[in-house]
Amino acid sequence: MIWLLLILFLLSAFLFFYSVFYRLFMSDKRLDKRRAYYLKENDQKRLNHKSFNLLVQLQVYKQIVRQRVVSKKKNEKLEIMLNRAGLLLKPEEFVMFQWIAMTLSGGIMYALTERVFFLALGCTMGFIAPRMIVRRKQQQRLSRFNDGLPDLITTVIGSLRAGFSFIQSLKAVTEEADSPIKEEIDLVLKEMQYGRTIEDALQQLKERIPSEDLELMIQAILIQKQVGGNLATVLETIVQTIRERNKIHRQIHTLTAQGRLSGTIIGLLPVVIAIFLYLIDSEYMGKFFAHPIGMVMIGAGLLSGTIGFILIRKTTTIEV
Repeated sequence: MIWLLLILFLLSAFLFFYSVFYRLFMSDKRLDKRRAYYLKENDQKRLNHKSFNLLVQLQVYKQIVRQRVVSKKKNEKLEIMLNRAGLLLKPEEFVMFQWIAMTLSGGIMYALTERVFFLALGCTMGFIAPRMIVRRKQQQRLSRFNDGLPDLITTVIGSLRAGFSFIQSLKAVTEEADSPIKEEIDLVLKEMQYGRTIEDALQQLKERIPSEDLELMIQAILIQKQVGGNLATVLETIVQTIRERNKIHRQIHTLTAQGRLSGTIIGLLPVVIAIFLYLIDSEYMGKFFAHPIGMVMIGAGLLSGTIGFILIRKTTTIEV
């Protein structure tokens, strides 16, 4: 009877949290509201005086961050990183988001523990987390693009053999492809409509998408335009090469999964244990930071752990 009640309780808790999660994150109502807003279905709704002043103040803050904090070189790097991740954010907005994340995470950690160490740890986590999220989104977007690239080339080959031009073949791709290929190819077509040559538009595409397979395709197209020949035959050879490379890459990724997981666990285990020991007995762990020998030991441990993590990553990373 007790086990039955426990199972029913766990099932009820699971259904409750799933419904809350679905309501907050997986529901389409928020997306519909944003779509309706940007499509100006609510044109008659106007901002009141308070909301307008808040919006103006936010724009002023963004301008200050753009002028005083984000340098030209840093602005270009952040813009490239955000574009590759497919995020509709400006560099100054990303910097402001980092500051907010640092303040919130540091304040929450200090409020829970009332210790300066966790305040610094929370601020560091708040500074690093947005960049990690952007890089993760960048990797996911690049992976989706590489997965759909063979289908893109196959569509272009079929269109060329049907008698279409290369530009018309790209238009056929935008009608059939999914994100992010559809957006990127559509941007290439718009750049050519605004006066850019095919070579410049493809070079910009290569800068936005750092894919070796895409670079191989672009180089073949540019060489064919200079030398001549049957572009469909060249692309057919390239798509076969890309499919074989993707197949080998997936096999290697599967075979090295255990090593990569081991490296992650080995790298995080000392840090997690140190945090738990600090929570259990702060005086015991505080001696490592108060005595010179303890600080040397911490530095040596961090250095050796970092070297070991890098060596494991290098061993399990195989170029294809």
